[in-house]
Amino acid sequence: MNLKQNESTTDRVIRVVIGAVLVGFGLFVFGNSVFGVVLDVLGVIVLITAATGICLLYKLFGNFSTKE
Repeated sequence: MNLKQNESTTDRVIRVVIGAVLVGFGLFVFGNSVFGVVLDVLGVIVLITAATGICLLYKLFGNFSTKE
């Protein structure tokens, strides 16, 4: 599978902010609860997509952030 970047710079910056907030809430607000772990996992996934610039959901549902 040939994966190329499909996120705009603005989209990536927004993902970094959202991912950091999710991880922060998961670690510091909810601690070791199930909800905290779920937030941590979601936050890390969002941060990984921001770092790589590849969102697999955009491949499935269409790209919303770049003009292609």
